[in-house]
Amino acid sequence: MDYAALFAATPSPYLVLGSDLVIVEVNQAYLAATNRTREDLIGRHIFDAFPSNPDDPEADGVQNLNASLHRVLISREPDTMALQKYDIPVMGRPGAFEERWWSPINTPLLAPDGTVQWIIHRVEDVTAFIRAHSPDRRTSVEREALEAELYARARELQRVNEELRLANKRERQVALTLQEAMLQSPDLRHHTDVAVRYLPATGPLNVGGDWYDVVDLSDGCFAAAVGDVVGHGLEAAAVMGMLRSALSAAIRAVERPAQALEVVGLYSRSVDEALNSTAVKVMVDPRSNLITYSNAGHLPPVLLRPNGECELLNQAVDPPLGALPLHVPRSQAGHAYAPGDTLVLYSDGLIERRGEDIDVGIERLITLLGRHGTDAPERLADAVLAELGVEGGAPDDIALVIIRL
Repeated sequence: MDYAALFAATPSPYLVLGSDLVIVEVNQAYLAATNRTREDLIGRHIFDAFPSNPDDPEADGVQNLNASLHRVLISREPDTMALQKYDIPVMGRPGAFEERWWSPINTPLLAPDGTVQWIIHRVEDVTAFIRAHSPDRRTSVEREALEAELYARARELQRVNEELRLANKRERQVALTLQEAMLQSPDLRHHTDVAVRYLPATGPLNVGGDWYDVVDLSDGCFAAAVGDVVGHGLEAAAVMGMLRSALSAAIRAVERPAQALEVVGLYSRSVDEALNSTAVKVMVDPRSNLITYSNAGHLPPVLLRPNGECELLNQAVDPPLGALPLHVPRSQAGHAYAPGDTLVLYSDGLIERRGEDIDVGIERLITLLGRHGTDAPERLADAVLAELGVEGGAPDDIALVIIRL
């Protein structure tokens, strides 16, 4: 199929914008709707090509469209706008504007690294509908009243949408603040060879329940964990804090990862929204150079050798917390390490990509780690995020713990 010809011929007006909001493509329907040529538009910033009407004190089309386009850049999700009054300059008549009404939707096209590369700006020109007389031939006064009513309703819908977005933004900020407070690990200050990262999801409602923890134990041993609570938002952040605290207390009391996860699995049954959360718990014993671990439905940790070889710690994997109807003891495995090895724990937001099998993401991570076998933990953490294209965040939360053993 000739997609260029299809784009050119589609009857709906389309612009294609770069992430800098510069017009990079336009179809014939858009040119006809705005009485422009390609030379008038290509290469120009959208708000240079279509500025606000200075003679209309209530003109908010530019402001509303700018807000919508930036929401798309941040959320990487389509944004449908309410009916907009957006007057456009009259070609050949400097300073003159023509009253126009539009129904817009802005849709992102993502680059391979997940960032927004292009925005498809589609509009339907509803000016003729707004201006048209109904079949009963309304008077000009009645028609103007109808136009005013439609415009008032469109502005009210825009206001309600903005209030909802502000409310969602406030909830996101509360969830982030709660998450940051609960992710404090006082024992981390004793471990200069441990790097941790937490990146919240980029979507407005997608702050989730990913978490990490590092706990000092007796006889020089220490434990680390990464987990993921099902769901998003403030509730998920609260549940995350409860499970993280419970696991942190349990590992101090029982000092075996499998037993600690059993305790938290039982506890999760009494916490709404905690069931089917995942977690992996590891205990490092420097005296015997042994990693002991247990996994409750989480992604397997990776042991990285200085020569770039990687091993998955995938021998003790059980269902997520509270997933089974009856309590079943959890499995546990041990794995020897050599000084200089690196242990990597992570959540699925680091490697998961839409439409791709999770095993592909794990292999991508292993290949990346193999190139950084001798990097210090902080440097390795930065390299992992950058080379996976998620240093600015991803659609899901990311928790990452890197330990030089």
